[in-house]
Amino acid sequence: MSIRLNPYLSFDGNAREALEFYRTVFSGELMLSTFGEYGPSDGIGADKIMHGQLEAGDTLTFMAADNPPGTEYTRGNDIAMSLSGDDADTLRGYWKQLSEGGTVTVALEKQMWGDEFGMCTDRFGVSWMVNIAGDQA
Repeated sequence: MSIRLNPYLSFDGNAREALEFYRTVFSGELMLSTFGEYGPSDGIGADKIMHGQLEAGDTLTFMAADNPPGTEYTRGNDIAMSLSGDDADTLRGYWKQLSEGGTVTVALEKQMWGDEFGMCTDRFGVSWMVNIAGDQA
């Protein structure tokens, strides 16, 4: 079982460009998913990045996305800490403690891509994302 902690940056519509630039800097494998892949493909922002991830070697994981369509982009909501892995009990424990006394923006529950995912802001104003890998059957 494993757990990772890495930064998750938000961009105002140019996440693809930023991630492709970071790939030229760090090398590695870049994975991109658009909002259109998980919703209406003809909607506003359908070509924007819902989730991007750059894996470079064994030590660097860099995640980023465009703010969802209709969500205002402001400095301060442009970075979050992301916990991910397959150790469900440990990750749920982290979620419980981080969200306690804070604000849950997305409940930790199964999502359309098959994983459990939640977002919260802890009592100190730090944004957190928790993703528990689903069964990869």
